[in-house]
Amino acid sequence: QTTAACLEAFDGLLRRRRFARVLDMGCGSAILAIAAARADHRCSVTAVDNDPLAVAVARDNARRNGVAGRVRALVAEGYAAATIHRAGPYDLVFANILADPLIGMAGALRRHLAPGGIAVLSGLLDRQATAVLTAHRAHGLREIARVDRHPWVALVLRRLRPPVAR
Repeated sequence: QTTAACLEAFDGLLRRRRFARVLDMGCGSAILAIAAARADHRCSVTAVDNDPLAVAVARDNARRNGVAGRVRALVAEGYAAATIHRAGPYDLVFANILADPLIGMAGALRRHLAPGGIAVLSGLLDRQATAVLTAHRAHGLREIARVDRHPWVALVLRRLRPPVAR
């Protein structure tokens, strides 16, 4: 349900814009990374997981889906890897993980998200959404949409652009 909610949110976003640089944090089998790469042949995707087996599966799935050249899968703990930093800032970040890690990584997400960039967060229960949203609001992200698949929810957030100096 959480992956389906992310895909539904992504579909809605694609009706309004395209994304050149995408990060799939906690990529698992890379369903979201592959969807992003297939949606736009110019898109570059970094897929990250802390489980080496998941990363091996992600690489294989990207190859099987014809997007291995545009999906780079790597093992990393959160946003710490230099490769993640070098490939950003990201226009879109998927993080379909759990509520507590989402809360703990809110600041790092903001630092890696381009101004005006979008984050799709899931892996959380609807009763956890307020805490996740509060943590991200504190770092300058605002909710622009929500996909409810009771008891799960996906939050769609935008990083605010800095004000234009006059």
